[in-house]
Amino acid sequence: MSGHRWAARAAAGAAAVALTVTGGAVAQADDDIASLGAEQIADRSRDALLKVSSLHLSARGSVDGSGDSMSVDLALDRDGNCAGGIDMGEDGSVEIVKRADDVWLKPDRAFWETHVPIGGSTFDAILDGRYMKAKADDPRLLSVTEVCDLDTFRELIKDNRDAADRGTLTKGRETEVNGAPVIPVTRAQGDERVTVDVATEGEPYPVRITVEGPKEKGTVTFSGFDRPVPAGTPSADETVDVTALLGRSVKPV
Repeated sequence: MSGHRWAARAAAGAAAVALTVTGGAVAQADDDIASLGAEQIADRSRDALLKVSSLHLSARGSVDGSGDSMSVDLALDRDGNCAGGIDMGEDGSVEIVKRADDVWLKPDRAFWETHVPIGGSTFDAILDGRYMKAKADDPRLLSVTEVCDLDTFRELIKDNRDAADRGTLTKGRETEVNGAPVIPVTRAQGDERVTVDVATEGEPYPVRITVEGPKEKGTVTFSGFDRPVPAGTPSADETVDVTALLGRSVKPV
């Protein structure tokens, strides 16, 4: 199931973009975040992101270093629940639902044909528009289930906090993202520029991150902070057990 690992890395890469712009000393408390220095704003943004229990992540462009265009759209929380999908353009898409100990995946036909060239069309025919269901700890799907856990990203943020050689961080002028006031901070390092737009009202959440570089160009947005992940799961009629699926013939149809 190498295609699932590819998709999971794409989602992880999208979220990791946020990590390159935050870090440094602990910021001083200040109600007017726009008046702080660039490093302090970045710190406040990082700390706010670490506190959330759930969020909605959306990414567009090439953000995993592969150069391929893709999009990621996931609601996820610290309990490991998630719902959404990954779209790899011509290489296919996968819908994902994870709740407690179970995970449901629905790859489209293009995904099967691209990432499982031997037998992929058979799997697609067997599923016939349904989800394949598995246990979240199934070793074949760990790369997908791990990316559905907000704690995975929180650990990456913590690990990245004290990394050295981050380049120069500067603060821009106040502006708006989707009608909400933000203050942008940009980190320039070599040919790459990463800009994070930090909310100036309420919690200083990072609401949009833009990456510009020779290999990576894209946008990551965060929203729905502390909003519960949708609890709905596919019905039994909409699913096929993954063990039964993988036990079928893989001869192309």
